[in-house]
Amino acid sequence: MAAPSVKKTQGRMRIAALGIGLTATLALGALALFVWSFFAGPGAGRIQHFEVHENESDASVVARLQAAQLIGSPRLFSAYLSVLNAGTQLAAGPHVVRDDLSARELIKRLARSPGRGTAHVVIPEGFNHVQLSERLQQLGVCDAEDFRRVVRDGAHTSSLGIPAGSAEGYLFPATYELLADSTPAAVVTVLVQEAQRRLAKLQTELGAQFAARQAEHGLSAHDVVVLASIVEKEAAKADEKPLIASVFLNRLLDPTFRPRRMLQSDPTASYGCLVQTPPPESCTPGRPTPAMLRDATNPYNTYRHAGLPPGPISSPGEGALRAVLTPTKTDYLYFVTQGGGRHRFSRTFSEHRGAIEQSP
Repeated sequence: MAAPSVKKTQGRMRIAALGIGLTATLALGALALFVWSFFAGPGAGRIQHFEVHENESDASVVARLQAAQLIGSPRLFSAYLSVLNAGTQLAAGPHVVRDDLSARELIKRLARSPGRGTAHVVIPEGFNHVQLSERLQQLGVCDAEDFRRVVRDGAHTSSLGIPAGSAEGYLFPATYELLADSTPAAVVTVLVQEAQRRLAKLQTELGAQFAARQAEHGLSAHDVVVLASIVEKEAAKADEKPLIASVFLNRLLDPTFRPRRMLQSDPTASYGCLVQTPPPESCTPGRPTPAMLRDATNPYNTYRHAGLPPGPISSPGEGALRAVLTPTKTDYLYFVTQGGGRHRFSRTFSEHRGAIEQSP
């Protein structure tokens, strides 16, 4: 008969063995969940919108993720969320995700974790905010409609120091690494801060030129951005930007130009059709029509409204900004396309008509 002390020792050993076995099982299970969390989701990479409701339970979120076909196994996803992501708070509100995201990346995005993936975003010079919104959504950065709403949110633009009710013109064209599934407000802030940094650099370097535009043409720094956005849309070749800028600046000053101070830029009218709700009746898809250019109900129509339009029409790059600040010294008042992205410039309307007849 075993001594009591021996029995106690054996009992402790059995309990320890059970504990070790249980710990090992849990560790293996956790390891399996960790490995599984890297597997791709059930879809083929399609962008989807998913909203986490305020104070929504994890069980409800998981059920809706399955219904949206964003996860393949709700049981494994729930286990991964509760075991390896205990305490993770999912961010209430709309999210932009892909249906092929792994559980690990999906939770990072829904929680808006700093460690979530990024998107390589290239913003070309001359993009407007509508074009940019579609690119951002396609790359999984943020929802297109929400981005457009934030760009036109006067309270947000005011908080960023923009002297206008829209951030158009201040979404600086450059290459960015933006966090996936970001809030539109955060994205707009990043782009505007880059624009402000570039403008501050130009104001330091070309302070006299900013002062000259103010003195000669009555243009504020914001007006320089507005005119640069038009130059950006009109110029296909970088070396023509200072020439095109000179034409518009001459039109603002020259007393012989008729109609007085009319910039007569087709892209401004097109932009008015893009942002007005509802758009003017004259608006049609494609190139501007004569009816569009006659329509005075479009406030961006610079054939019917003198001076600058109500705001920028695109994102001007540094080249267009410099062109407005340091234009080529000319007496040109007209230009017309000549093919290959180039233009022919004229001093008089009769020269301009001849250039039009020779244009392709």
